[in-house]
Parts: sequence; C-alpha cells; structure tokens
Amino acid sequence: MACPYFYPVTPVAWENGQTAMLPLGGQWTGICRAAPDSPWRPGEATPQPLCNLGYARGACPRFPPNGGPDAVRFTVRAADRAAVRLYYVVERDHHPFAHGPLEYSLASKSLVSPPAGENLSRQAQAYVESYLRRMEHKCKANP
Repeated sequence: MACPYFYPVTPVAWENGQTAMLPLGGQWTGICRAAPDSPWRPGEATPQPLCNLGYARGACPRFPPNGGPDAVRFTVRAADRAAVRLYYVVERDHHPFAHGPLEYSLASKSLVSPPAGENLSRQAQAYVESYLRRMEHKCKANP
C-alpha cells in the first residue's frame, strides 16, 4: 500500500523480480505531496518505505495531521494484448475509503479513464509500468 500523498517518478532498478510484492509493483523514488503547496522530494537518507509502503500516519513528519486516507493498493484483474485491467482500493485505518476499476490501454500507454487525483492516477500508471516490466522480464527469462 503506497502512501496516498506519494507521486512516483522513477522506478528503482531491480533484479529477478525481488520487489514485485511492493505496493507499486516495485520501489519508486518520487515526490511527497502531503503538503500540496510545498511538494518535497525525499533524499536517499529519508526512509523511502513510508512512501512506498504507506500507513505513514504517526510515523512520517510530513503526513497531514488530519489527513484522509493512509494507503493505496492495486491489483491486476486481467490483462490481454490490448489492455491491463486493474482495481484500486484507497484505505484509511485499514478500511476502504475509495475504490474502483481502472483500465490501462497498451496502445496509448495510458489509463483509459484516469481516477480523480494526480497522485492516484500516477500511482496506477506506475503500478502498470512495474507490472509490464515484470512480464517482459519473465518472458525473456522463459522464452
């Protein structure tokens, strides 16, 4: 479950799918948007797990004191040559806060109907990008 205030920018290099179980399908660097008027890019010394794993309320000094959701999770429902269909759940206190289906078009390399909010939309895109990298790696490893 990624932090809902995290805007993923760059995937961290991985080998052999070691990070496939992370919420965004891999570890990402990015921007903290917990304070919308002052986005912040965590440095290497900052604990990235809070951004990549969510549930940072009470652990991250930048988490909004009366913030809404705590975490976002995604799963692939189906994939074919045209699209990757996923489902997302935004959580607060380990309970659903918002949820819904999403579809990623392989032809346009974008979400067909992006969800509300730039962070959620970018996280969904990052999740699909990680998924596609894993599938490509798997195909190369097992021709």
